[in-house]
Amino acid sequence: MAELKTRKNDRSVDGFIASLDDERKRRESHALIALMRDITGSEPSMWGENIVGFGNYRFKYASGREINWMLTGFSPRKRALSIYVMTGFDGQDEIMGALGKHKTGKSCLYVNKLDDIDLDALRRLLEASVSRLVEKYGPAQPAEASGHARID
Repeated sequence: MAELKTRKNDRSVDGFIASLDDERKRRESHALIALMRDITGSEPSMWGENIVGFGNYRFKYASGREINWMLTGFSPRKRALSIYVMTGFDGQDEIMGALGKHKTGKSCLYVNKLDDIDLDALRRLLEASVSRLVEKYGPAQPAEASGHARID
């Protein structure tokens, strides 16, 4: 079975943010770090080459395959900020309606810039998402940099 390519690693979050060419992306990254740190109570870690993640949980597919994944996180991509959220919780449609200009994908929220969205709605969305994950999978546990730590 193929290994998950995007894993938590020991790369520097500060170094990654500092390497971004766009000043707005650096500023928005710092704002998202502060918000997600406050919501999760976790320090940021790099996941793969360009994702800043917070906390982790152990997910088991119906096939039996298990992976570690972040509770929430973001990636300051060229076209948009990708914000990782869990969907399928009560009140999601109301929050999404209040969010402002955005697009969605599978467990991703895409925003061109933070000024396009209501940050209070984003906070509510992230809080609900993290709460749903913790309710479903248990509290976050420290993950080894290799990505193979278990949450039992």
